[in-house]
Amino acid sequence: MEKIGLIAGNRKFPLLFAQKAKEKGYQVVAIAIKNETSFRIKNYAQSVHWLKLEEFKKIPVIFQQEGVNKVAMAGQINPRHLFNKKLFANEDIRVLLGEVRDRRADTIFGAVAQILREQGLELLDSTLFLEDFLPKKGPITHLEPDFEQWQDIYFGVDIAKEMGYLDIGQTVAVKNKAIVAVEALEGTDSLIRRAGRMTKCGVIIVKVSKPKQDMRFDIPVVGLRTIRNLVAARASCLAIEAEKTLFIDKEESVRLADSKRLAIVAV
Repeated sequence: MEKIGLIAGNRKFPLLFAQKAKEKGYQVVAIAIKNETSFRIKNYAQSVHWLKLEEFKKIPVIFQQEGVNKVAMAGQINPRHLFNKKLFANEDIRVLLGEVRDRRADTIFGAVAQILREQGLELLDSTLFLEDFLPKKGPITHLEPDFEQWQDIYFGVDIAKEMGYLDIGQTVAVKNKAIVAVEALEGTDSLIRRAGRMTKCGVIIVKVSKPKQDMRFDIPVVGLRTIRNLVAARASCLAIEAEKTLFIDKEESVRLADSKRLAIVAV
């Protein structure tokens, strides 16, 4: 059986990747990040190596010892670590971040990808094995957006693409062609809650990939938690980019959205 390496962040994305890779007949060797990765990763990986963030230099060594030469990265690492003074006391972390031009997601992930490449490791598309979780263009829920909502969606897509080009975030909140909120380090869930507090009801959330999205890392992801937050914020619609956005727990999410008259569409 061929081995495949996985650098696993938080939430369900890495679990799903490992599960599908296992179903395809691969042996998954996982690097799990302490206080980030779910312990359930052990259910799908042949072996799991737990590391602290500051031990990132061990990653290529572990994969080489395991006979792995192809690696995927899936799941987030809490961006609050960028402001952790204890973490920055580590010399390897200081050197890594001191060599990059800024601390945007693509810059940091790109630096990690370069380290892996220099050690002879090929970084794979993170949606490998997950094509069925990338919705195609069209309505996802029974309820579809009305004419005014479509106007906001198209407006939001243009703005979100511009924000993605700058690598600030991939999600915007729109209502009546006004930009209510823009995603930054706080993430999509916080953006939704913030937009809900401001608009009270009817906000539209638009999530897209970056114009030059590297599918190896930082791809847009939505799931049941996203839908629950949208319902709590009394949002009216979620628009995601077709075939570029990973939709986890889709069936349960759609049932909830339909019951709350929340439209979901892939554009």
